[in-house]
Amino acid sequence: MICVCIGRGRHKHVIAEHQYLAEQGVKLVELRVDYIRSRVNIKRLLSDRPCPCIVTCRREADGGQWMGREEERRLLLRTAIAEGVDYVDLEDDIAGEIPRYGKTKRIVSHHNFRETPDDLEKIHERLSGLDPDIVKIATMAHRPIDNLRMLQLVQNAKRPTIGICMGEIGTPTRILGGRYDAPLTYATFQHELKLAPGQLSYKAMRELYRYEQINAETDIYGVIADPVAQNLGPVVHNTAFRELGLNKVFIPFRVPQDDLISFMEMVQDLDIKGLSVTIPHKEEILRYLVQADGAVRGIGGANTILMDQRSIVGFNTDYRAFNDVLNQVFSHHDEGQSLWGKTALVLGGGGVSKAILYALRRREADVLIAARTFDRAVELAERFKCRPIQWYDRLKYDPDIVVNATPIGMHPNVDETPFDRAHLRRGSIVIDSVYNPEQTLLVKHAREQNCRVVTGVDMFVRQAALQFEHFTGQAAPEDAMRTELKRVIGAAKY
Repeated sequence: MICVCIGRGRHKHVIAEHQYLAEQGVKLVELRVDYIRSRVNIKRLLSDRPCPCIVTCRREADGGQWMGREEERRLLLRTAIAEGVDYVDLEDDIAGEIPRYGKTKRIVSHHNFRETPDDLEKIHERLSGLDPDIVKIATMAHRPIDNLRMLQLVQNAKRPTIGICMGEIGTPTRILGGRYDAPLTYATFQHELKLAPGQLSYKAMRELYRYEQINAETDIYGVIADPVAQNLGPVVHNTAFRELGLNKVFIPFRVPQDDLISFMEMVQDLDIKGLSVTIPHKEEILRYLVQADGAVRGIGGANTILMDQRSIVGFNTDYRAFNDVLNQVFSHHDEGQSLWGKTALVLGGGGVSKAILYALRRREADVLIAARTFDRAVELAERFKCRPIQWYDRLKYDPDIVVNATPIGMHPNVDETPFDRAHLRRGSIVIDSVYNPEQTLLVKHAREQNCRVVTGVDMFVRQAALQFEHFTGQAAPEDAMRTELKRVIGAAKY
């Protein structure tokens, strides 16, 4: 079950939002009365409530907004119990002083905003001795292994337990709690109003991750990156899973570079079936592969891995996706043709550049590489047998193909372009890897010059579709994936 948190400054706004959420099908809300700026009237908040609720009044030390006296705060909690609230949240240091009464169920909670301590089991044992109906432990995650420890605690607990790791690294515990028998998880109604670090919106939890459909049989996939919050892999993959009715979920794993080793050691414990791999792990992931396709070996990086009990297999769908979208600009007769005699200019020296360089050289193009750091351009040129040029010299050439593999033009810097319009030759091919926005300044200028254009959305969806085929063995619903991606980048984000 998803509990939606309400934190408003006025009673009437709390009541109105509670009513609206119930009308939207929300089954449980948390009333954060510490956010109310006037004298709290518990009776007014609870009378005629449209759906069950938890009353919580959190102190500043516990991440809340309560500024009043502690005696007044405890009186509010006792009043909520006396008024017959469905649940009351009691911190572990006061739960023993507020006795059970009536039908109100007790959530005994412990919060640690500094770390996920080593003694989670001891903390849980102590909270279990405070007469809880539900034990809640929320800690700050600093390493991916914290997620595994918390989820295993929830799974092995003899009492109903909510275990949440806060912060971006802790996101998996919020999405996967139900799979490990947590009675509920928390979400915010509005994505911009988070009442706890790392909290997701109700819409994302319900529609994007389909939290209420996740069960013990749900296959887990995800993306590993650092940072990962803005990665749109969950959007396209979960859309595809939903479209085909598959019991699978794709979640973001923030994995700092130094934590890749420990993360890969726990993938079997989390029963992860496959991963999308992006910055900064595409090269380092190779050391964990038992098998790899030819493109991975040629490029020196993988962006997709599959796992089972016997092996880890790596693929590079960036390479195949680039070839596929490049074919889009040729006639059917010319698809896959050699690019002998054609000059291609690749802008950027990041991870995707390697796949692009590999693809272009495989098709015999004469390739120029320009990166912000010339040493990086030289390194890539030596590996892929192409020509390095200085970044400031990129406009001196007249390429047949221009590929932007930099973030230039990405939101919010939408008025920037890596290649001026005046230097785009009519009829040339322009490929932009930036997908947010789809219509970058480079893409707009290319269309104005009657160039043949491939957008970042085309590239992103195609590489994700190829990943999906590896993950599931089925053809991806590319139209649905593209439609949802465009909707998300064109509107408010989750």
